[in-house]
Amino acid sequence: MTQTDASGEGTPAGVTVTDTATMKRAVGAAAVGNITEWFDFGVYAYLATTIEEQFFPPDNPALAQVGVFAGFAVSFLVRPLGGLFFGPLGDRIGRTKVLSITVIMMAIGTFLLGFIPPYSAIGIWAPILLVVCRVVQGFSTGGEYAGAMTFIAEYSPDRRRGFFGSFLECGTFIGYALGATVATVIPLVSTPEFASTWAWRIPFFIALPLGIVGVYLRVKLEETPAFQTLLSESEEREGTQAGAGIKKLFTDYWPAMLTAGGLVVAWNVPNYMLTSYMPTYLEENVQDVGGVAIDSTTSQILQIGVLWIAVLVIPFVGRLSDRVGRKPILWAGAIGTIVLAFPMILVLKSGSVPLVALGLAVMAALLICFSGTCPSTLPALFPTEIRYGGLSISFNIFVSAFAGTTSLIMTAVVLGTGWAYWPAVYLIIFAIAGAAVLVKLRDPAGKPLPGSNPAVSTEEEARELAASRS
Repeated sequence: MTQTDASGEGTPAGVTVTDTATMKRAVGAAAVGNITEWFDFGVYAYLATTIEEQFFPPDNPALAQVGVFAGFAVSFLVRPLGGLFFGPLGDRIGRTKVLSITVIMMAIGTFLLGFIPPYSAIGIWAPILLVVCRVVQGFSTGGEYAGAMTFIAEYSPDRRRGFFGSFLECGTFIGYALGATVATVIPLVSTPEFASTWAWRIPFFIALPLGIVGVYLRVKLEETPAFQTLLSESEEREGTQAGAGIKKLFTDYWPAMLTAGGLVVAWNVPNYMLTSYMPTYLEENVQDVGGVAIDSTTSQILQIGVLWIAVLVIPFVGRLSDRVGRKPILWAGAIGTIVLAFPMILVLKSGSVPLVALGLAVMAALLICFSGTCPSTLPALFPTEIRYGGLSISFNIFVSAFAGTTSLIMTAVVLGTGWAYWPAVYLIIFAIAGAAVLVKLRDPAGKPLPGSNPAVSTEEEARELAASRS
C-alpha cells in the first residue's frame, strides 16, 4: 500500500511511504512494457536478413538491407509525435491509464507484423505494411519508456530510486535478449522450409501475450503518490492541460530538456550501436572495410551472452548510484567511451572470437554506466506537473534524431566510405555531448523529486525524517 502525507496512522504529514510489496508490483508493471518493446527490437534486429528476403525485392540486396534499417528507423521518426501526444496526456489523466494504452498498442503492432504476407505474394504492399506496423510501434513507444521512468521514479523511495529505476533497464536487456534468443533458436530447431515460411513469424506473435500481461499489471496499480498529491491540490484539477504543459516546457524548461537530451544521446547511441548495429557490423559490414567477419551464429551467441550478463549487473550499478551518486558513474561511462571507442572497434573487426567478445563486453560495461543511472536521473529534471510530458518529448526527440538512426547511418557511412572506425567516431561525439551536460548537472541521488514529497520505505524512516526536519 502507498501512503501519502498523513493518510496512514503514524505517518508524518508531507512524507510518502511506499511499502516493499507495492514497490515490487510497480517495478514489474513498468518493466514488462519495456520487455515488450525491446523484445520486438531484438527480434527485428536478429531477423534482419530474413526480413530482407521476405519483404523486399530479391534482385537488390543492398537496397533491401537499407530498407530493413529504414523500417527500423521509421519507428523512431514517429516517436516524438507519440511523446507529444502521450506525455502531456499522462500529466493530465494519469500515468497508469496512458501506460496501459501504450503497452497494448506496442504489442498489437508487433503481433500484426507477423501476419504480413511476403513480397512474392503482395509485392510493394509488403514493405508498406511493414512500415505501417513500425509506425504503430513507434508512436506507442513515444509514450511508453518515458512514462515508465516517471512511474518508477514517482513510486520509489528517495534513497533507493537508483536501484529500483535500474530494473527498467533490466527490462530493456531482458526483452532484447529474449527476442534475440528466440530469433536465434527457432531457425536452428525447425526445418529450412518451415523456418523460411512461418517459424520466423512466431517471435512476433509472442508480443501479444506479453502486452496483455503488461496491461493486467498496470491496471491493478493505483496512480503514483506524486500524481495523487498533484490531483488532490484541487477538486477541479485533472493534471496539467496539454497545450499549457507543452508551452511551459519549451519556455521555462528548455535547459532541462537540453540536459536530458545530452544524457539521452550519450546513453542511447551506445545502446543502439550494441543492440541493433553490431550484429550487422560483425557479420556483414566489417568484411567490406578490411576486417574479418564472424559467422552469424557465433555473433548472436556472443551478443546474447553479453546481454544476459548485463541484466545481472545493472541493478548493482543502480544500487551503487544510490550510495556514491549518479554523476560519478555517468562520468565513468562518458570518459570511458571517449577513451576506449577506437580500441573497441579495433578488436571487434579482428575476427577473433575472444577479442570480439572482449570488445562487446567493454561496450556493454560502458553502456551499463548509463543504463543503471539514467532512469533515476532523468525524471529528477522536471517537476511532477510536467514530468511525463517533459521526459516524453525531450527523450523521444533526441532518441529519434540521433540514436534510433544509428544502424541506418552507420551502414551508410561505413559502406559508403570503406572506413571501419565510423562507429568509434559516432560513439565519441555523443559521449562528449553527455560529458558537456554533466558539468552543470546537480546530482539527484537521495533527494526528493522536484514538486514531490520526500519518499521513504517505512513508517520508521518517515518519523526519523520528520524528526530531522523539525
